[in-house]
Amino acid sequence: MTLIKSISGIRGTIGGAPGEGLSPLDIVKFSYAYCEKMRERRPKPAGERYKVVVGKDARLSGDMVEQLVCGTLIACGVDVVKAGLCSTPTTEMAVVFEEADGGIILTASHNPKQWNALKLLNEKGEFLNAAEGAAVLACAEAEDFNFAQVDDLGVIEEKDFTDAHLDAVLALPTVDVEAVRAAGFKVALDAVNSVGGIIMPRLLERMGVECVCVNCDPTGEFAHNPEPLPSNLVELSEAVVANGADFGISVDPDVDRLALICEDGKPFGEEYTLVSVADYLLSRIYNDALETGKSIEEVAAPYQMVTSSNLSSSRALRDVTEQYGGEYCTAAVGEVNVTTKMREAGALIGGEGNGGVIYPALHYGRDAMVGVALFLTNLAYKKMKVSELRATYPEYVIAKNKIELSDSALIDKILEEVKSVYAAEDINTIDGVKISFEAKKEWVHLRRSNTEPIIRIYAEAATAEAADALAQQIIDIANKIIG
Repeated sequence: MTLIKSISGIRGTIGGAPGEGLSPLDIVKFSYAYCEKMRERRPKPAGERYKVVVGKDARLSGDMVEQLVCGTLIACGVDVVKAGLCSTPTTEMAVVFEEADGGIILTASHNPKQWNALKLLNEKGEFLNAAEGAAVLACAEAEDFNFAQVDDLGVIEEKDFTDAHLDAVLALPTVDVEAVRAAGFKVALDAVNSVGGIIMPRLLERMGVECVCVNCDPTGEFAHNPEPLPSNLVELSEAVVANGADFGISVDPDVDRLALICEDGKPFGEEYTLVSVADYLLSRIYNDALETGKSIEEVAAPYQMVTSSNLSSSRALRDVTEQYGGEYCTAAVGEVNVTTKMREAGALIGGEGNGGVIYPALHYGRDAMVGVALFLTNLAYKKMKVSELRATYPEYVIAKNKIELSDSALIDKILEEVKSVYAAEDINTIDGVKISFEAKKEWVHLRRSNTEPIIRIYAEAATAEAADALAQQIIDIANKIIG
């Protein structure tokens, strides 16, 4: 059994003793602490009600966790808007639609079916920052409970926000529904038997796209490992080719990550989902400026020609951004860190290399629906095959490794030694250590795990062999220290 408490929420495997797995007791404690800190974060006059939106993916434990969370919230005197089976980005947007004080998403994202989690949102429908998350953790550990009296209990209201979310996506001026409809696309969709099977076919239907469904029944019985990696998408690749689809769409159980398959059944590359969407948006602004005679700043307003992703994401986004005269900025790993950097920079688009697209014109959260809508629009305009589109982007390969340590005290020694060895290179230390080798357009990023004595090593280069060799240099340095 596993229970992981972090500033972004609490997640764990279902079953086992309290504190060892995601038990009912842990769920209640954490939900209570969230309410307590929400009141501190958003003080209100006496008698004014608090409201929280609760949404869940389709995993098997969803009903059980939902009942415990909602029951705890109303026991704290908080009104609940129960969104039911609902994607993560839909729940985030529902907080804004409802003018709620926060939201809780019940999903373990790409983790297997035995996992579940509580992910915590503020009144903007965005994840709590580090300080806010730490405060919730401390409150839960204190176990100082004081529930509402019977006349002050909260109430539950049920609402479906799916169409409201899709309305907002399709109303974006950068989404051209008519162009997509005229293109007559056919796609294959693998929703891993979760909530993507509810919302994504509805989006595609509204855009006039024929959809071949693969694993789209939201039963929570995941047909394969739910992380949208190529090794888990063999069935989707086969469906794309067998049905003559223009491309394949894969989403994780809570639909905030998007991976694509080319028409020939080969992976588009999870890292390149964000790259392709950014390319479309940047090119649109650049071309509009040329056609209208306006400055790029005027056309881009209120955003800047800026993109952002985390330190472990592909350099391809930077390359594409700079092709249009734009600026790329990086952030520490974690969605809240990326969105914070995006706000600071006024970024047009950003996200994470795991297929997470964050488009501020819609909301500050990873959203596979807006990713698909923008990708389809770009494809309709470009009038090329998906494999041809992929070939227009810089080619990089990321190698992912890790070093397991028996003594966590060695982590800092290894990071310091790596900084010393590569002192002449470009070094970034906002999240572990990232060394960029600008002449070769290569980089390696080392960061500690938040939950285990592990150093994760991501290395990127033009070929798999070069990326592996770069990672091995770091592993060799670590092994000398480990002995």
